[in-house]
Amino acid sequence: MKIKYLSHSCFLLTFDQINVLIDPFLTDNPLAPVRPSDLKNIDLVLVTHAHTDHINDAIAIALANDAQIVTSYDLAVEINKKEKAVKTVGMNIGGTYIYKDLRITQVHSFHVTSPGIATGFILRKDKISLYHPGDTGLFSDMELFAKIFKINIAMIPIGDFYTMGIPEAVEAVKLIKPKIAIPMHYNTFPVIEADPYVFKRIVEEETDTTVLVMKPGEEKEIEIEV
Repeated sequence: MKIKYLSHSCFLLTFDQINVLIDPFLTDNPLAPVRPSDLKNIDLVLVTHAHTDHINDAIAIALANDAQIVTSYDLAVEINKKEKAVKTVGMNIGGTYIYKDLRITQVHSFHVTSPGIATGFILRKDKISLYHPGDTGLFSDMELFAKIFKINIAMIPIGDFYTMGIPEAVEAVKLIKPKIAIPMHYNTFPVIEADPYVFKRIVEEETDTTVLVMKPGEEKEIEIEV
């Protein structure tokens, strides 16, 4: 699979021919390396929750690409009130949506939002099991997610204030035990400034996880050996 980091909590994931965009916040994002109109052939737009820095460009990108927005049920209803033409998949905690051979499971996060609830997603295809928790604090169920879904790639918020900071993010990695951890949700605004290389140093000193620090616009091809 390929992972392209589009800053903040936004990633473009390519599983063979399936293009999945998570939490598109590009307009009004000072670190965004692309504009919404630059994104082509998007199949799914996953939205973890309703805050602007996660949903901002979801409707425009979905309409331009004839893509489905996958999110919590209540938020899907609100999206369709704004724009009936958008294709939505309204899920709930614990459910799995299967798109072709990609399995998308919605899990809970610890964060306040409205409408809808704060969620994360676990995406599974072939040997890949990828966890994007959205905005969240640390919680022990992350260990249970890892046990059930055999998570081997995890995006981890590190920016503090609205989410975990680096000390809690390190503990999250210890619970999940992924092969690869990718820091996110930092440095977009002054209040969430954090040094991802501090996170990388501590994690790699204290665990067997490799931390992949990605610059906005950077793309990596990931192979997982089981």
